[in-house]
Amino acid sequence: MDAKFIVLQLLNSISYGCVLFMIASGFSLIFGLMKITNMTHLVYFMIGSYVSYTVCVWSGSFLLGMIAAAAVTSLIGYIVFKGFLFRLRGEGQSQVLLCLGFLFILDDALLAIFGGYPKSTPTPEWLSGSIKFLDFTFPKYRLFLIVVGVLIAVALNLLINKTKYGALIRSGVDDAETVQAMGININHLFVVVYVGATFLAAIGGTLGGPFLSMEPKMSFTLLPIALAIVIIGGMGNLNGAFYGSLVVATIDNFCKVLAPSLSYFSIFLPMALILVFKPEGLFTRGTRKVKREKRGVLKR
Repeated sequence: MDAKFIVLQLLNSISYGCVLFMIASGFSLIFGLMKITNMTHLVYFMIGSYVSYTVCVWSGSFLLGMIAAAAVTSLIGYIVFKGFLFRLRGEGQSQVLLCLGFLFILDDALLAIFGGYPKSTPTPEWLSGSIKFLDFTFPKYRLFLIVVGVLIAVALNLLINKTKYGALIRSGVDDAETVQAMGININHLFVVVYVGATFLAAIGGTLGGPFLSMEPKMSFTLLPIALAIVIIGGMGNLNGAFYGSLVVATIDNFCKVLAPSLSYFSIFLPMALILVFKPEGLFTRGTRKVKREKRGVLKR
């Protein structure tokens, strides 16, 4: 295993991790803000992939496919949330079962509409081919994914940490009842976050289409990976979702190349250890300190 192999696999891992981040960021925010284990979220990724594929093949425009995927998927997410999930506020078990039901329904609908053969969105002509630098050759499209993924991560970080709306989201994750007591419509915030997360999943599905082949039940393959990212990165933590996506993508990519039979084991073993020793996530700060302070106050 030489240095060239390691560098190429790291670049592959980062590009894959950027796509996973677009799934995990929304999944983590919904989990952190509304305490919903939104298993339907991975189907939104698949819907975005299939819609963008259909529009791209029909029109020849990758950008038009992305716009259509974002619009259609966001609308479906809004209907699912306002029509069903919103009516089950505070009923965690019922929400999980409902999300699981929609996961099966929408996944089977995609199978019925698009068939069971794997599909792949055509790569835009201006991003086809490879770039040569030093002794390396790497696909242009994967470099494009890295750039877009980092830009989206920076934009989301600025939105969450530097804007009033982001402050409301962070406050809602920490203490939704206090935010509501301040006269802020927390239900409106829930809708915006849910639809925004759906939008991100659709963008991820569009961008992942050219190198992740779309096939039935793919959402069931990605679901445990998304859960692992949320647990490793920390619930409701965007930075944790980004770094967790890179960690999971790197482990998954290297194990699929070097030891394919251990790829799932290599992801879920660290996840299990984190659940035991650092359940708040690797990239969440201050939680244990707060817990120690609370225990100290109780003792006094």
